Amino acid sequence: MSPEKIYIAGHRGMVGSAIVRTLLAQGVSQASFITRTHAELDLCNQAAVNAFFAQERPTQVYLAAARVGGIHANNTYPADFIYDNLMMQANVIHAAHTHGVQKLLFLGSSCIYPRLAPQPMAEDALLTGPLEPTNEPYAVAKIAGIKLCESYNRQHGRDYRSVMPTNLYGPGDNYHPENSHVIPALIRRFHEAKLNGAPEVVIWGTGTPRREFLYVDDMATASVFVMQLPVVTYQAHTLPMQSHINVGFGSDITILELADAVRQAVGYAGHISFDATKPDGTLRKWMDSRNLNTLGWKPIVGLNEGLVNAYAGFLASYP
Repeated sequence: MSPEKIYIAGHRGMVGSAIVRTLLAQGVSQASFITRTHAELDLCNQAAVNAFFAQERPTQVYLAAARVGGIHANNTYPADFIYDNLMMQANVIHAAHTHGVQKLLFLGSSCIYPRLAPQPMAEDALLTGPLEPTNEPYAVAKIAGIKLCESYNRQHGRDYRSVMPTNLYGPGDNYHPENSHVIPALIRRFHEAKLNGAPEVVIWGTGTPRREFLYVDDMATASVFVMQLPVVTYQAHTLPMQSHINVGFGSDITILELADAVRQAVGYAGHISFDATKPDGTLRKWMDSRNLNTLGWKPIVGLNEGLVNAYAGFLASYP
């Protein structure tokens, strides 16, 4: 049998780089990886993606590339979020099928579930109600990615799987002051407040919404675990029209509790306050990960340990 050729789309992003680390730790050779930076391959360019697959002929694909961001970015750039993600997913998944790739893993998001979905959110909550308005375009794109995988499986017998992570954080995150997610945004704000001796940090919203957070290396081990499951085992825990699997930490905390945990990890001694005129987003997002837990995967990195690691990663990249 010829050796595996594994294409990691988004290998320099937070999740993609963690998948590379996980596979290397499991003994996969560096020579098995196929990677391209955005400058080398624009995944929104269908012709370029087809040419890449025709030339490289990967045998497995991890689709971790995406345009991502927090509430501000989703509200400000909704057209970019839906267009870029739809195009990347459609181009990569279709090219994978066209060029004979049997195994593909698509990484989605917990925002696929309705705004008022019962908590914790189980896989069967998909498409049962309206989405959270602040990130609906991104969520619709991710739902389309799940359905693309399902459709190629149904029509062409492919083995394209989808994992839906909860909120992720860790080394390699995006720390942009406006477009980042909540944990990297808090890390940067508390760090800069510490440097500047600011007495207070003001955070958007009321602090009452609850969120679940998963360290990115735990997400990477889950992704590889799901990709490597035997077909019979995987299909026993999914349905033909509901083929995705949730990946969560197992518990959630309030944004206020999170802010205090980040403050401690950064070592900021000032005061935290909240601006209730700013949006909270969904009131609660807690994933039901029992399907994946039953299969044998569980997270190992706790929030406090993960935040310390994330802050170290931030310090290594902070200008």
